[in-house]
Amino acid sequence: MALYEEWKNIIEKSMESEEKQQEFWDDFCGREQKIYEKILGEKQGEIKGKISDLAQVYGVDTTYFMGFLDGINDSIKEPNDLEKLSESDTVQIDIDFEKLYYNMLAVPAPWLYELEQWEGILSAEKRKAITKEYNRSKTIVKENKVGRNDPCPCGSGKKYKKCCGKAS
Repeated sequence: MALYEEWKNIIEKSMESEEKQQEFWDDFCGREQKIYEKILGEKQGEIKGKISDLAQVYGVDTTYFMGFLDGINDSIKEPNDLEKLSESDTVQIDIDFEKLYYNMLAVPAPWLYELEQWEGILSAEKRKAITKEYNRSKTIVKENKVGRNDPCPCGSGKKYKKCCGKAS
């Protein structure tokens, strides 16, 4: 069984009950946070190695490391084909830190984007700008709605209720 498939199976098994699901995600997110603390603390923009070796370096089993890869894959310059990876495969993780921070906001994962280790990677101003950009991307702009007593947008000069808004 491929490593990515094992990762998906673990997630699926955790869905048996709400309690199991919460327990699994608490455990995984705690381990994931430790990985990010190490990466950000050491300012590791590029990570390369065998999955089994990297899992050992970051103190997780290979399946959990695959979960980490699944989470960071959208934030690296050249995404990995996760479904084909095995423990003995070598992966290259070239992190785009601005994209990673943005994606952490989108999840939302405050336990990750609020890490103090970001201070050495992105300035407070840069993080604020990325947050502002993220919030702007989520802003919904509603088009002006034509009121029934407003002039009809067709240009007839009549009120909307007497023109295009008239009940058929």
